[in-house]
Amino acid sequence: MNIEELLLEGLEKGIKSIYTTEIERSSIQLQITRKEFEGDYTALIFPLAKSIKRAPEEIAQKIGEYLLEYLPQVKSFNVVKGFLNISMNDSYWLSILKMIVASNSWGEHPSTGREVMVEFSSPNTNKPLHLGHIRNILLGWSLSNLLEANGDKVVKVNLVNDRGIHICKSMVAKKLLGPNDTPQKSDIKGDHFVGKYYVAFNDLYKKEIEKEVARGVEREVAEIEAPILKEAQEMLRKWERGESETIDLWREMNGWVYEGFDTTYRRLGVSFDQIYYESNTYLLGKELVEQGLKRGLFEQREDHSIWCDLSDDGLDNKLLLRSDGTSVYITQDLGTAHQRFTQYNLDEHIYVVGNEQIYHFQVLKLILKKMGFEWANSIYHMSYGMVELPDGKMKSREGTVVDADDLIDKMVATAAQSSNQSGKLSDMDSLEREQLFSTIALGALKYFIIKVDPKKTILFNPEESIDFNGNTGPFIQYTHARIKSILRRGEGLGYRGKLDSSPINNREREIIKLLYNYPQKIKEGAAGHSPAVIANYCYDLAKEFNQYYHETSILGESDRGILLQRLQLIETIALVLSNGMKILGIELPERM
Repeated sequence: MNIEELLLEGLEKGIKSIYTTEIERSSIQLQITRKEFEGDYTALIFPLAKSIKRAPEEIAQKIGEYLLEYLPQVKSFNVVKGFLNISMNDSYWLSILKMIVASNSWGEHPSTGREVMVEFSSPNTNKPLHLGHIRNILLGWSLSNLLEANGDKVVKVNLVNDRGIHICKSMVAKKLLGPNDTPQKSDIKGDHFVGKYYVAFNDLYKKEIEKEVARGVEREVAEIEAPILKEAQEMLRKWERGESETIDLWREMNGWVYEGFDTTYRRLGVSFDQIYYESNTYLLGKELVEQGLKRGLFEQREDHSIWCDLSDDGLDNKLLLRSDGTSVYITQDLGTAHQRFTQYNLDEHIYVVGNEQIYHFQVLKLILKKMGFEWANSIYHMSYGMVELPDGKMKSREGTVVDADDLIDKMVATAAQSSNQSGKLSDMDSLEREQLFSTIALGALKYFIIKVDPKKTILFNPEESIDFNGNTGPFIQYTHARIKSILRRGEGLGYRGKLDSSPINNREREIIKLLYNYPQKIKEGAAGHSPAVIANYCYDLAKEFNQYYHETSILGESDRGILLQRLQLIETIALVLSNGMKILGIELPERM
């Protein structure tokens, strides 16, 4: 029986015994005691006062006395207005620590029987991955791991937007400016190479607009009638018709991009169970749209475009197919959603997509419901805020994004500089040091992004993220390395499993409480689709250890029983830190 069940049962029996009143256990509220008060758990008495017809303070006092008499695990209690604060005795907390140590998978929940699909990354093939993509990728990966730890079966998928006007723009620029150019000839990573031509297209497009405006053409007209844009639109039509030269160029350029993406994914330590391509799924969406039109769910206008009227749902009309028959984003999303729910027995489908697409996913669910698909209610949009820089937002077309590869390189260089200054790596060989610098850099990057609630915008500061103090990845990594250093020195003492009911101090009690709460944090984070819960839990645990380390002698303890108990405690801290950070995709080094 866990602590909560033990106390709830005691509270229920106490109320019945003292007041001869039947109270549903579900109506008794129990929570962790706030830090400013003495106690481990707090029972809220106010909600019970109406049924019992007594003052909350009186009820709390009498129930506290009952628990103290009949529950040997309870050490003391105190009453603050209508709150009953309960303290458990040290032997009970040690029994909790023994339970945690004996568990081979503390924190992991049994199977829920649920199957969940998480779509993340979802890049376009006209540009390399950038800082905005990194937040998406890291959220999707850590959320998937978190759901698995909570007992769900997770399918991690990536939808590559490999067709459309965006890739045609890069293709047009490539034909105009570098028909014989390749990544190998230019010595440029494949996705960077294609992205270069996307930026070049935009430059040419702007020049054509300004030229027409100078001739007296209205800007709005010039933007629509620019010859290079017309050429990109015609290329898209050729692609959809399957024109061989266009398809060959498209395949070649996308191939370069995929090689580049794979390199970045490997550096970030992420992978996918299945990759979908819009070029293979957009036709499924078009087919669904045609079926909906035949059923009278959609309308076709005079220019042959197809629309869905959502005005009855408080939204507007949504374009599903353009007048020339080409599809839009919502088209392929209809197709992929139908394909996935047919292919898998999904209880939930999570789309990790930025908050600028909230409206898009509202529309997607409404259209699918209109078409009669009950599983539309199982779609969840994990919306997240943008990543901004001190000097403002990033713009792909302007070429002002923070490239993912460049950022990782910069983070590794910063980690190397910070680590070398410490002077603690002199006994490491160069290969070991390089691996450590990469581990620290990626830990810093991942933690800085994941620790923030997904819905909030992030102002990214690389230097701040790699600080070895404060709420950062390197701080937690260094804490783990410090624990491992102590354990190496105590290795020959045979501390494992040595919990012989020696006394524990206040800080040790707080640490055991934190360790005990780890499974609940997994449950809480999974329910809220927020890996930030685990990130900040790990920080709290690391911070608590560091305070303990500065206040308490471990290897210098003269009482052998207490010494062995403390070594076992800190080994458990290291294990839980490692498991928690693994959910976030962050490696904790043995040495730093």
